[in-house]
Amino acid sequence: FLKGLKSFNEHSFYDAHEYWEDLWSDYRLKDAKFIQGLIQLSVGYFHITNLNINGARGLLNKCLSKFDSYRPTSRRLDVNFIIDSVEKSLKNLDDIENITDFNWTFVPRLVLND
Repeated sequence: FLKGLKSFNEHSFYDAHEYWEDLWSDYRLKDAKFIQGLIQLSVGYFHITNLNINGARGLLNKCLSKFDSYRPTSRRLDVNFIIDSVEKSLKNLDDIENITDFNWTFVPRLVLND
């Protein structure tokens, strides 16, 4: 889980997805849908790096429903902040003409809260 957070925050989205997918597939987790949301989140942003706007939109939209039932926090992460960041990212994707103009400041920094 922590390796996934570190990779995500370094914008190594593919690596983050791999770490979380291993966790999701190898263990019976009570919060498996939350981990699946993190996987979709990381792949959504990975699609932006590959200039695949439809893939990015699709996965960013899918992760929202996974996160919704884990509000306000899960695994010490601010789920409301993650959802807000994804919504801002999706709006930005709708507002820009070229995916290379994506505003990377909308990508949430995943920080563990006390």
